[in-house]
Amino acid sequence: MKFIKKPVAMSIAGLDPSGGAGLIADIKTFLANGIYGMGAVTCVTAQNTIKVSSVNPVEPNVLEDEIKTAVEDIKPNALKIGMIGNAELIRVVRSCLSKIDAPAILDPVMISSSGTPLLKKDAISELEKLIPEVTLLTPNFPEAEFLSGSDSDDPAELARIIGEKYGTSVLVKGGHLSSPDDFLYHNGSIKKYPGLHIENPNTHGTGCTLSSAIAANLAKGYDLPDSIRLAKEYVTTIISAGLDLGNGSGPMDHGAALKGDFTE
Repeated sequence: MKFIKKPVAMSIAGLDPSGGAGLIADIKTFLANGIYGMGAVTCVTAQNTIKVSSVNPVEPNVLEDEIKTAVEDIKPNALKIGMIGNAELIRVVRSCLSKIDAPAILDPVMISSSGTPLLKKDAISELEKLIPEVTLLTPNFPEAEFLSGSDSDDPAELARIIGEKYGTSVLVKGGHLSSPDDFLYHNGSIKKYPGLHIENPNTHGTGCTLSSAIAANLAKGYDLPDSIRLAKEYVTTIISAGLDLGNGSGPMDHGAALKGDFTE
């Protein structure tokens, strides 16, 4: 038998038992993009396509043990950080991140696309300490408004303000606006990523999936701009597949890009 090596990415995120978002969606995304996926659970949620019944953060020592034990054996080439849950857990992630030599993508999961706060003030304060330590921040528009402290309705301007404020690259997602375009602030300049508007309400977990696809591409050795371009192409493909599950905003078909004997 010939043994092979493969790029590895790790997701540090919440568990959505319906599989549309969070850690499960991230692992599916890693697989679909040709890399090996690992994961550490920050919060166990009870949710489906209609509602979120509960969010239950794990104990800080549990999260620390999850991350440290996994990475001491299998070294990740990239990290994706999603929902963390509270200030204590964010401090754990910061501590662990400082010991891992890999690019990290942070989907802040602090304000929903509808504007509902998802983190308490003390957790937001800790999250702001984490932002300068990651490779890329991927806020939605309400999160970008909050982090920038600006009332501008220009996502490119918000990306620039946040990037200069925190000293990191920023991708402001515009999928919830009238335009599906995203804007990257990177190395002092702005790059626009045009998006395709798709008539499909089943987009649960889009933000999670985009950030994990970017991490997957970084793990494979692509630079950041190309990693984002390829990730957007992947998300467009799986939304366009038209999967229809559940009674609310359903999940996407993360495996739509996979073709082979075992998928027929």
